[in-house]
Amino acid sequence: MALRWPEPIPTLQKEVQQYGWRRVIFMHLDELVTRVTAGIPLAEVRNILRGEPPPRPNPRVKPHTEGFILHIKPSFYHEAVTRIYPTFRLGLLSFYLFLVETITGIFLMIFYTPSPLVAYENMLRILNNVPFGQLMRDIHRLGAEAMVVAVMLHMLRTFFTASYKRPRQFTWATGVILLVFTLFLSFSGYLLPWDQLSYWAVTIGTSMAEATPPPALGRIVNLILRGAPDIGAAGLLRFYLLHVIFLPLLLFFVFFVHYYKVVRHGLSLPPEMEAVGDDTARKVPPEKRVPYIPDIAIQEALWGIGLIAFLVVGAAFFYDAPLEQHADPLNTPLHTTAPWYFLWLQGLLKDPFLLALDRLGLPQPPSTIYNSKVFMGVILPALILLFLLIMPYLDFNISRRYNHRRKALVAGLVGVAAWTLLTYMGTPAFAVTASADVEVMQEFIPLNPDPLFGEGKVRTIPYEQLVPGTYDTRNLQVSADAPKLAQVLEALKRRIERDPHLPEGYAIVRIDQVQADLKRFEIDIRWLQLDEHHQPVRDAQGNPVFQQTKQAIYIHRDGAHE
Repeated sequence: MALRWPEPIPTLQKEVQQYGWRRVIFMHLDELVTRVTAGIPLAEVRNILRGEPPPRPNPRVKPHTEGFILHIKPSFYHEAVTRIYPTFRLGLLSFYLFLVETITGIFLMIFYTPSPLVAYENMLRILNNVPFGQLMRDIHRLGAEAMVVAVMLHMLRTFFTASYKRPRQFTWATGVILLVFTLFLSFSGYLLPWDQLSYWAVTIGTSMAEATPPPALGRIVNLILRGAPDIGAAGLLRFYLLHVIFLPLLLFFVFFVHYYKVVRHGLSLPPEMEAVGDDTARKVPPEKRVPYIPDIAIQEALWGIGLIAFLVVGAAFFYDAPLEQHADPLNTPLHTTAPWYFLWLQGLLKDPFLLALDRLGLPQPPSTIYNSKVFMGVILPALILLFLLIMPYLDFNISRRYNHRRKALVAGLVGVAAWTLLTYMGTPAFAVTASADVEVMQEFIPLNPDPLFGEGKVRTIPYEQLVPGTYDTRNLQVSADAPKLAQVLEALKRRIERDPHLPEGYAIVRIDQVQADLKRFEIDIRWLQLDEHHQPVRDAQGNPVFQQTKQAIYIHRDGAHE
């Protein structure tokens, strides 16, 4: 058999001579579109844009069989799950937010070094010198908060619509793991700014690991997390690697397992649409099918555009990621809390059980029998997590209908209420107070921004109204040109006079002009000292003794305060 050379590939010039330049452009454009879309030719893209139905055989399903990106996507959905209810698109939004976090996180990584020597300086450079740096950081932080909310709501939606029931028990378990990874992914990034808020919030969070029984294991776990007895360079590096490598990879892997199971069993239909005990999510009649291309794809694109618009507008006009003073291990700020999504754990550590016994006047169990930190900080959260993982296997009710699941729905609502109550208990407003004078200083002139009072009431006074002088709350006389100063001093007077722990208390306020554009604001609180019988303490001359505390801040004309 004679060998034949392959025919030469026609050159562009010969193609133009044979077909004409218009047809050649269309041919090459059609080839490019077909390759990019993994099987949809240009003519079919035009039909999609016109809203025309597909031909038979349908070329719009080729990207699902021949493409890489859409290989895991179903080619059609049941029309019942394409509406807002029952999914509310929370799973899709969670994935989009993860992508946003990845992109903005890579941008921030370029300008960040995980070292206590330069981390805070890097944050200031990102905010002030990097183009769009503040916007990227605000979007990253806002997206992290939104991702936690979206994943939590997604889990609640799955529970209340009973979408965890057979055959989706393992899908639910992977969702619980994704929720845990999401929480710890957000928490691991909390330390990276290396400011007071992040340092002490993470210190509180990691201290709970030390309660892991037995005590020797708790100390080892705490040492592994921090890298040292206290958080420093080793701890910052550990949290950085967890945040940018380890946890994202784990979350990405578990997400694909979760999504594979979702596609494998199909999106569960609304409970009222299925017979009791039936699961017809994968048995979609032809007349109920909604193709992914173009209908669902356009919906998902619109949701993505709306999410990006929400994050950009929110970060540009309404939300500023907090950045406080440089982390100071020697200065513990008042009212420090863990991130809001771990406040329920902080509320557990305040131990509702012991608080109830105290309010009822009952004796507390001895520490040798009941260790509050171990049980409330480690054992009970671990039991809650274990229960969430195995809950679908413990629910033997085969019905998904709401009227057949009254007990489960009530239990879910009780759980949400308990979480809300524990979250409130974790805030500084519940069961944790410093001395009365410290609380007053924190409310009016905190040295660090406070979770309860922000930057304090004094910093709300316009610079021009800080009239130098000495003011006594027992006889206030403030210039009529300083109404805001008068308002704050009146509030200070009322706050001291109504506090039972400051008997006969009053304040001396001094405002000094220390430099051309810099003023010093000092509050000097004095109150009557009482003995153990709540009687005034007197000196040798018989005069009542007053206790005293002072605190001062400096306010610049150009200071960026509320």
